[in-house]
Amino acid sequence: MKPNIIYIFADQWRKQAVGFTGEDPVITPNIDKFAQESLVFNHALSCTPLCSPHRAALMTGKYPQSTGVYTNCKIGADVMLSPDEVGVGDALKAAGYQTGYIGKWHLDLPEQNGCPEPESGAREWDAYTPPGPKRHGFDFWYSYGAYDHHLKPHYWKDTPEMIQVDQWSLEHETDVALDFIRAKGMGKNVEPFALFVSWNPPHSPFELVPERYKELYRGRELSLRPNVSSQQLAAHTGEPFESGDEALMRYTRDYFAAVSGMDEQFGRIYREIQDLGLAENTLIVLSSDHGELMGSHGLMAKHSWHEESIAIPCLMSWRGTIGQGSTDMLFNSVDIMPTLLGLAGVPVPASVEGLDLSGDLLGTSHSDISSAFICAFPGRKDAIELFASAGLDNRRFGWRGIRTNKYTYVVHKGYAPGAEVQRLFYEHEMDPYQLNPVVFSERPQTELLMSLEEELRSWLDRTNDKFELT
Repeated sequence: MKPNIIYIFADQWRKQAVGFTGEDPVITPNIDKFAQESLVFNHALSCTPLCSPHRAALMTGKYPQSTGVYTNCKIGADVMLSPDEVGVGDALKAAGYQTGYIGKWHLDLPEQNGCPEPESGAREWDAYTPPGPKRHGFDFWYSYGAYDHHLKPHYWKDTPEMIQVDQWSLEHETDVALDFIRAKGMGKNVEPFALFVSWNPPHSPFELVPERYKELYRGRELSLRPNVSSQQLAAHTGEPFESGDEALMRYTRDYFAAVSGMDEQFGRIYREIQDLGLAENTLIVLSSDHGELMGSHGLMAKHSWHEESIAIPCLMSWRGTIGQGSTDMLFNSVDIMPTLLGLAGVPVPASVEGLDLSGDLLGTSHSDISSAFICAFPGRKDAIELFASAGLDNRRFGWRGIRTNKYTYVVHKGYAPGAEVQRLFYEHEMDPYQLNPVVFSERPQTELLMSLEEELRSWLDRTNDKFELT
């Protein structure tokens, strides 16, 4: 019998921001308890640490080089997930699953890219995705494109009529998810269900979180990571943030508050699954799309190769079928879709580039994974225009790298034309906070670095990436 699937992922929730890891001082009792009953992935990674690229990889099992979703779906860039791609929802629906999607989608073209006054009321990066192939097999739909007013969210169902809500988005989406689970789980349907729940917080604006969660951290001494610097905070792509210790502590408290609120909402869903007697035939996954730097290396947001950006939480439970404990297996964005399908006994589409690691999780096979490919591209409107005016393809720049269990190796060609090429090497055990990279510009000379460069070159070939290791 095929399992039900509940895949929950938060936006910008980093691996370190959960109690059971002992890293960030964040309060997450429900997730900590879930971790004891789950398989915890110690090396789950976001192949391209940005919203839309990870989501496209999650849905299709393909890298951004193949889907074309290399940056966010936004004003000024005609980037979206093609309706022709075969997504996880398409495959599950074809296999008889009842499918649902709740929350942030961020894979459709912003409506204002094509129409200044769309009927749906969508503005800026947001979009109403109508029923049809752009929903990629998800039948129940309660979603929006990209909209960050967490305390006053809005959604669309099957018409352009906007549903406006005066409730924290995580709490409201959990209410909707519980209704879906009860209707499917208590019904007499023999078909299994697959529900994807996409929570926006703890994504910025960090302060848009209910006061009851902020109270948990008010006046509490918080220890920050040793690699944090608050003096000149900026995104890796250059956008400035309010800087200084006071601003960073405010961001951090609010970010942790949102994670604690998320923990409470996850607890509601997990308890409902137990109460309905669904635990033994339900695969539950809790993860995120990328991390949050929160001052590490003087950086905010994501888009860099640092652990706070690429390392994501991933906890998986299927009682009686998947073992408890932890795994050091490298698990990249593109591996999620084929692995979910493998666990469900659903054929993996030939288009998929990631690995079906279901056999590793079930103990029936062992995959030898030497490295995970990580990458990011210049995607800001001004950067795209700068490269174009110089006669250059922006998608050949940015950075590419590999993450192994022991090392991170990156070649960075910059976010603007003419930037100096930089190579960076990190040894995780010796330098867990990535404070002392080996930095060089020429091709590597030592045996270890040459082998890592060669591994990176093979990934570029496999993904048909035009990035040149000059």
